Amino acid sequence: MGYVVHVKKKAEKNLSKLSLEVRQLFFLLAQDLRETGPEQPGWKNYSKLGKGKYHCHLNYHHVACWTYEKETIIIEVYYVGSREKAPY
Repeated sequence: MGYVVHVKKKAEKNLSKLSLEVRQLFFLLAQDLRETGPEQPGWKNYSKLGKGKYHCHLNYHHVACWTYEKETIIIEVYYVGSREKAPY
């Protein structure tokens, strides 16, 4: 079963401001999310943040946060950017 990854507008805007290296890491994460779902234990500092919320580090300075509701195939990325400004 495949999943659909939707990137919110604000996350997309933040992503466009990041370096090519970080964007490439995010695209790898998005591919993993599409293929295997919201749980990504293979990524650095992956953890659940609460009911249906997850995050992982793309590199030392940048993170991605996403949500997933059971019984759907949609994963919504709501933040990509600096660790210091992450909404958790």
